[in-house]
Amino acid sequence: MIKIYPASSRYSTDHGWLVSHFSFSFADYYDPDNTRFGPMRVLNDDTVQGGRGFGAHPHREMEIVTIVLEGRLQHEDSSGHRAVTTYGGVQRMTAGTGIIHSEMNPGQEDVTLLQMWFDPEERGLEPSYETTEFQVQALKNNLLPVVSKPKAGPGVAGIHQDMSIYLSELDGGKSVTFEQPEGRRIFFMVLDGKAALNSGTILGKRDSARITETPSLTISSETGARFMLIDLP
Repeated sequence: MIKIYPASSRYSTDHGWLVSHFSFSFADYYDPDNTRFGPMRVLNDDTVQGGRGFGAHPHREMEIVTIVLEGRLQHEDSSGHRAVTTYGGVQRMTAGTGIIHSEMNPGQEDVTLLQMWFDPEERGLEPSYETTEFQVQALKNNLLPVVSKPKAGPGVAGIHQDMSIYLSELDGGKSVTFEQPEGRRIFFMVLDGKAALNSGTILGKRDSARITETPSLTISSETGARFMLIDLP
């Protein structure tokens, strides 16, 4: 089953310095029918003005993945980590028993990022943080893992959950196929362009789909598309 969620169906907020679009219940937005998809709890599509950001704040018992799409994002946390990430980079933070961090835009231009939260496989983990970099050219007409368990190799962030995050950039007229065992889920989002799922409905920019009982999924595009695919238990 493929359930489509148009970009316009997301809850949106505009604070001037921050524009956010929530795919799941978050902060002031609560929908009891939209709190999770398997272990996936949050997907926020944020644009932050230069010199602004999220000051120091705590997290517990969550796997937090941040993918920067445009601009630069600076992370600092109570464990002493500090990093600046741009497109081609991924941040993964295990909040575990508790961590405090901040996320700021250190530049003058806007930064656009996707931040996702996932339930960990087990509670009480030691907090940790890592940044990884992937080869942007390797996205071309390919499903490139950027987060996984077990860790798939260099340039792939590890995560404490039985899942993987893939990114891809399809040329017009190209397609890729993803296969998974029965009983698993797929979360899919178009980041740019237009894509079709199993030759069906065409999704546009920031449209998403939550997919179950579909072990083989073919993604195609007539005009080109950049997208994210998440394999979930």
